[in-house]
Amino acid sequence: MKKKLIAAILTGAMLAAGLTTSVWADGEKTFVYGTTGYSEEMGDAGLNPHDNYSGWSALRYGVGETLFKYNDNMEVEPWLATDYEFVDDTTVKITLRDGVKFSSGRDMDAEAVKECLEDLIAVHDRAPYDLKIDHIDADGLTLTIYTTEPCPAIINYLGDPYGAIIDMDYGIQGEGGSANVAGTGPYIAESVTPTQIDLVKNENYWGGEVNVDKITVKSFADGSALTAALQTGDIQGTYGLQYDNYSLFDGNPDYTINSCATSRCFFGQFNMDSEIMQDQNVRKAVEMGIDKEGFCSVIMEDRGVPAKGAFPSSFSYGNDAVETVSYDPDGAKKLLEESGWTDTDGDGYADKDGQKLTINWLTYPTRLEQPKLAEYAQATLKDIGIDVQVNNTSDHRTFAENGDFDVYVSSTTTAPTGDPEYFFTSTVVGAKNYGNYQNEEVTKLTDQLHQTFDKDERGKLAVELQQKILDDDAFFFVSHLNMGIVTKSNVTGMAAHPCDYYEITAELDVE
Repeated sequence: MKKKLIAAILTGAMLAAGLTTSVWADGEKTFVYGTTGYSEEMGDAGLNPHDNYSGWSALRYGVGETLFKYNDNMEVEPWLATDYEFVDDTTVKITLRDGVKFSSGRDMDAEAVKECLEDLIAVHDRAPYDLKIDHIDADGLTLTIYTTEPCPAIINYLGDPYGAIIDMDYGIQGEGGSANVAGTGPYIAESVTPTQIDLVKNENYWGGEVNVDKITVKSFADGSALTAALQTGDIQGTYGLQYDNYSLFDGNPDYTINSCATSRCFFGQFNMDSEIMQDQNVRKAVEMGIDKEGFCSVIMEDRGVPAKGAFPSSFSYGNDAVETVSYDPDGAKKLLEESGWTDTDGDGYADKDGQKLTINWLTYPTRLEQPKLAEYAQATLKDIGIDVQVNNTSDHRTFAENGDFDVYVSSTTTAPTGDPEYFFTSTVVGAKNYGNYQNEEVTKLTDQLHQTFDKDERGKLAVELQQKILDDDAFFFVSHLNMGIVTKSNVTGMAAHPCDYYEITAELDVE
């Protein structure tokens, strides 16, 4: 008791001095993680992978794992599976890893995986279209999936976070942002709320020793508060640090910055049902009036790369393979004039028939760069005569689903499965096509991509699809993100990953 009291006093002294400790008085290692990537407005609160984007949280925080995962080159590798074979174009046989247990204690076998995937395709908004599952057979550690049509990317999709394998006998404990599950990962969630997750190490983890005993994941909506928490030691690591705050930690021996290029992209989609946005000249003028280079260099402090299309240049079908309009304020003004939008009253804004050219720019605050992009675009678009009214709201999905916007700017990881199909099936022709963009040829090409096995041909289709949506001025792409994780220097085993998953793993350690 005396030793514990002394340890507690020392711990209090360290905290008072602005330092952190990772060891409790009883010898347990702990870690507190702050993130702007977990919240209800992001659609990933809670840990139920079958609910919206909550599978990202299940993977990011070490609770869930998928059958396949992606390496640093975004190539698919086995994870809970050990092998797979396409028996024919509509049948894939998957061999599962032996000796894996759910945190509930149940063995993970083919029957358990079948139950999980069947629930996934019954309730999820994207998985049924992606996976095209007709039925599944289970035999010991052999899982056989039959699809309704050829689905070449099914192995890639089974690495998507919604494919995290959970014990359906245990079920979903709680609802929405408080949902908890029994996964196979190195950590078990003891408590889940929309703003915090409390984790303990999985003593029976199949993947080996787990270094840290207890972890707390805290959600931050305010970038300044996140930075302050890292400086004071209230947290020991962070994801989503505001880009103009990286300089506070860069070169400081007390901190480590780990970053890598990702396919996460800040992009906009136009509301094709908006009367103003039905004019292609106006859409193109908006694109030509946004200085992407300036945004990436000045606002993001070179931690973003200007985007032409949906994918970064590291992909063969990325930026270098497509063409789009450049920043050209004078050219943008001419386009507006062609459509009858001129400044007749001298207030600095274009007008037509007594109506000022005003657009409603919808975005949300949790991705800290997005409000900054809105402000930046508001200034540069004013220079060409467009009045931008920004609706920066955590309730952005309601506005998006109701079509209450002219421009909706969000961010997504466009190739989280290491394959181009995801962006088109989810956002261009899928559930996230909030702008109601319709192009029959794009839909046909997306279907063709979905059934094409040849990798090179898939790349060519991805280029063709990007070029068509760019030529239609239906979407515009501003910046690809260099993801960064900042930790105290005594934290190891936490690294940024190109797919934006796998943040907390068994390798995490605190000295």
